[in-house]
Amino acid sequence: MIATSARSTLVLGVIAAALALSGCAGGPGAQGPEPGETGGTVDVIGVWGDPDASGEPSLEFAEDGTVSGTDGCNQLGGQYAVEGDTVTFSGMHTTLMACEGVDAWLGGAATAAVDGESMTVYDDSGDRLGTLDRHS
Repeated sequence: MIATSARSTLVLGVIAAALALSGCAGGPGAQGPEPGETGGTVDVIGVWGDPDASGEPSLEFAEDGTVSGTDGCNQLGGQYAVEGDTVTFSGMHTTLMACEGVDAWLGGAATAAVDGESMTVYDDSGDRLGTLDRHS
């Protein structure tokens, strides 16, 4: 049996963890559009990058607001929303395998800007990470 003070500490710890995780979910209080919103002027549905090129990054955007892909080594997934020509990623998760010679920049994606058939990906600080071209 857990003592009352230990039980209170355990409950508070669980509540704190749940609150911390909910901040990562991109809910109503988060910046940017809600996942799946497509109020943008660009169509991102489909594949960006070359999924068949070994060691190269690619992303696939589905109509339901989910995104999946690879950084060339690790698998990525999460949600996205489009506002104007900007894509906002949320709830992104990735596997953490170590792969020699692979630049895993795509794992840090926070937003992306679309210009025609080119998508430039940025991190949380607004720094440019890289570019993906629409896959034909």
